[in-house]
Amino acid sequence: MTAIHIKFPALTLKAGKRAFARICEQGLKPADVGILPGAAGGPKALGIQGLDLALFGDWLPRAPRERALIGASIGSWRFASACLPDPVQGLLDLGRLYNEQRFAKGVTMAQVSQSCQRMLDDLLAGRDARVLDNSDYRLNIMVVKSHGLLADDHRGRLGLGLSSVIADNLRGRARLSRHFERLIIHDPRQPPPVHPLKDFPSRFLDLKLDNLRQALLASGSIPMVMQGVRDLPGAGAGTYRDGGLLDYHLDLPYHGDDIVLYPHFTDRVVPGWFDKGLPWRRSSQQGLQDVLLLAPSKDYLARLPHGKLPDRSDFKRFMGDDASRHKYWQTAMSESQRLGDEFLQLADNGGLGERLQAL
Repeated sequence: MTAIHIKFPALTLKAGKRAFARICEQGLKPADVGILPGAAGGPKALGIQGLDLALFGDWLPRAPRERALIGASIGSWRFASACLPDPVQGLLDLGRLYNEQRFAKGVTMAQVSQSCQRMLDDLLAGRDARVLDNSDYRLNIMVVKSHGLLADDHRGRLGLGLSSVIADNLRGRARLSRHFERLIIHDPRQPPPVHPLKDFPSRFLDLKLDNLRQALLASGSIPMVMQGVRDLPGAGAGTYRDGGLLDYHLDLPYHGDDIVLYPHFTDRVVPGWFDKGLPWRRSSQQGLQDVLLLAPSKDYLARLPHGKLPDRSDFKRFMGDDASRHKYWQTAMSESQRLGDEFLQLADNGGLGERLQAL
């Protein structure tokens, strides 16, 4: 991928304390990166597609090594795409398939789940084993098991359960343990890339052929939008939902000495989905000290159609006019090549340190 002329900074770069010092002193090489997180965020993933393409199609393959990919919701789908035999084509297919989804007014949770199941079937196309035996990447999928009313897909009971979650989260994030259990479903060749998790009840489960698709579907199953996944193989009876409910932006205690390279939609790490409107709910400085976060700059976003990345609200904004939404999202994907090109240029020219801000 060749760098193009960029009149304004397309990327915001933020680093944790240890990553900041290391990159300023030594620069950044592909071999330095051992972990990549991928946040929940739905269609926002399309808006950073060019960054994923640059990383998985060019930069990381320059130094093949074992790397942990840990994602929630669309983050896990992005990384499963990158684990396919041709990561560039896999990521392009994910963007195309997501953009081709069509939902009529009054669509049900069951219909959305069925659409996502078809999208996953088309994406993997019988290559499930290739995701699991990738020589370089170790996939980790974040899921939550739902308790109480949240285990039900009846809109009334589910709505009451979510109201209780919101109230408990305002009192303290730790109270979400009443409603959710965290699962990290991981490549059995490598433990999950995190220190012991003590904030919520958490379990690790091996990722296998018989649960890969169900784990991916569960990781993106947003309450009130999609049905929960029942009785995930290996995890036991219950209802499993979007991992972003607890771990929206993967605010986790990453272990090891490698750089944690984080291609993200925004320059802020929000702990949980229910913290989006709580500016005082901050991420862990200690856990993110090795993180280098890459996100679209405010100038870049301002120049996109509608001044933002694609998001789920666009399905309502363009209800009945899928052609306009498709064009808008396609433009966002095409423009995102600027993000990848700028990263490659900065990394290759040793300019990352000059652009770093504190995370």
